[in-house]
Amino acid sequence: MTTAVIWFRRDLRLSDNPALLAGLAGVDNLIPVYIHQSPINQSWPIGSASRWWLHHSLKALDDSLCSLGSRLVLRHGNPLEILRELIKAHGAESVYWNRLYDPDEVARDAFIKKALRDDGLRVETFNGSLLFEPWEIRRPGGEPYRVFTPYWKAMQALGLHRPPEPAPAAMPPLAEGMHGDSLDSLELLPRIPWDLGFYDFWSVGEAAAKARFTEFRDTNLASYKTGRDFPSQAGTSRISPHLHFGEISPRQVVDFLRHDQDFGLAGGCESYLREIAWREFAAHLLFHFPHTADSPMDDRFLRLPWGKDYGDDLKRWEMGSTGFPIIDAGMRELWHTGWMHNRVRMIVASLLTKNLLIPWQEGARWFWDTLVDADLASNSMGWQWTAGCGADAAPYFRIFNPILQGERFDPQGEYVRRWVPELSALPSRLIHKPWEVGDSKLADIGVKLGNDYPYPMVDLKASRERALKAFGVIKTPTVVPTEYSSTGRGA
Repeated sequence: MTTAVIWFRRDLRLSDNPALLAGLAGVDNLIPVYIHQSPINQSWPIGSASRWWLHHSLKALDDSLCSLGSRLVLRHGNPLEILRELIKAHGAESVYWNRLYDPDEVARDAFIKKALRDDGLRVETFNGSLLFEPWEIRRPGGEPYRVFTPYWKAMQALGLHRPPEPAPAAMPPLAEGMHGDSLDSLELLPRIPWDLGFYDFWSVGEAAAKARFTEFRDTNLASYKTGRDFPSQAGTSRISPHLHFGEISPRQVVDFLRHDQDFGLAGGCESYLREIAWREFAAHLLFHFPHTADSPMDDRFLRLPWGKDYGDDLKRWEMGSTGFPIIDAGMRELWHTGWMHNRVRMIVASLLTKNLLIPWQEGARWFWDTLVDADLASNSMGWQWTAGCGADAAPYFRIFNPILQGERFDPQGEYVRRWVPELSALPSRLIHKPWEVGDSKLADIGVKLGNDYPYPMVDLKASRERALKAFGVIKTPTVVPTEYSSTGRGA
């Protein structure tokens, strides 16, 4: 009787799961296990909002496995020790998992793979989360790409469509005497119920991921190219947390898009595929330049004179109390839903890093803890793009004006009215600059600036000039990192 272990991580689905399919081949018993690792010795332990998502995603996966005659075994602790314990107790001969690409995970998995193979086990790993491995797309000379457009062209040249595999029709039984920890014992949910808004906003799991993306494809994909910029509209797919936790694969996304008769040609489809490619590009960059998780790609920014003693300003930004309505709406949306519209992410990041001169790492840490889709590669790349210090970054002098951005992308103030209700009675033409309404008119609608809603925390013109002066200090030729992974394979 043969027994195998399938180690689930951020691939919490049954369909298009290459490690699961490989583990099912020719075995009598299969042990599906998820190991919740202690945050000790982790550079980026899972954030609070992502823990909420993980709890419900594990429940959904267990339900799916139970419907096929199996169940998910949950354990908590050191992955190598737990895998060895399972192997010894149940006579397993092989272990399968889908690869992860964050620096700590690559190192951990390589160590575990070698240790288990040294034990005499068969260990096989697969790509279950990307269209292309980070080492599969390189510049003609072999170096990794640092600019998106040529990377995107290289992706297209290789062909984006790789047909996904269906879910298994049944699962073999668990080995006798199998036990695991309870989901509640992992303590993923908050003890203080700050997550109540999440339940109104999200459905979690593989079935929910497919349903959400199908609805987006059938209703909003055609207008995605323009609709994605307006935060009051349902113009984006919002499948980023589903992708991060592997409830849906990018191969499935591309395959679902092929239902569009103009696949690859229609503006919305093309624009959406580019966003999938940006996700791939982020993974590519972090794999080849692992220091960029929390250090700038452009090392001139190590000399940037960031602000000092910014604790109070950072807290106001985190709590959505900056006095700039589009900023505050975004930060409150983030707190209440665990998500923020991408256009608004850029605006709030620009205020923090440019007008307030607060290091981008502070914003990245806040997003890491509060986003349900917190992904190390995408989060770090996005913040470095806005700060101007990453690969293919926005120029340092691009500083978003939150008033103009609000007027352009929330012209009727619908987004602000939803998340900053104290301003809901303001006329649309002034809702992004309430200080111009006048105290008496504000009083008529029950708003007193400085009491019910704050004055702007910074002068935009003066802070822009200060930022340009600070960035001018580092205007010397960029030192481009030349080190990149030469292993050619992940764990």
